Amino acid sequence: MEKTSETQTNLSVYNNDWYNPGGYPKLVIWYLLNRLFIHTHIPYPSAFKVALLRLFGAKIGKGVVIKPKVNVKYPWFLQIGDHVWIGENVWIDNLTLVTIESNACLSQGAMLLTGNHNYRKSTFDLIVKPITLGAGSWIGAQATVCPGVNVGSHALLTVGSVATSHMEPYGIYQGNPAKYIKTRTITS
Repeated sequence: MEKTSETQTNLSVYNNDWYNPGGYPKLVIWYLLNRLFIHTHIPYPSAFKVALLRLFGAKIGKGVVIKPKVNVKYPWFLQIGDHVWIGENVWIDNLTLVTIESNACLSQGAMLLTGNHNYRKSTFDLIVKPITLGAGSWIGAQATVCPGVNVGSHALLTVGSVATSHMEPYGIYQGNPAKYIKTRTITS
């Protein structure tokens, strides 16, 4: 049975004026450059993409691989360690800080989402929370990491899974919402 209440969502009063990720000219210039050089199928070299992201404030280590069609919302909210791999069609929707530590891997179509809305409020307020991917962690193809999630060192989120809560180091997580299924063992 559907439960109703007197209060309903009213998007006509939605207001996120408190959220200011950067000035309008900066946002427009980044949008255009992102579309031309990062979020494109043209296989520009990773070094070029890294340089462009750094120009817009991203902190990026050495040996980072960025495949075609990656989408980065705001590079000034992005920190990437050394030897990180970012696969095709990855979406980093970083309304706030996303930290990707060294040797982490984001497979094709993975999504990092730092924003959501408060469905309990009639005003549908914007909520932003940072994400951290620990060293050696792996986000599988088409998997999603939700706002505020910390992925532990060497943790694995399997293909198509959705992480809605913290993931322990070396844990393998699967499903929607993702649940711990076993410990990741890495051999030399």
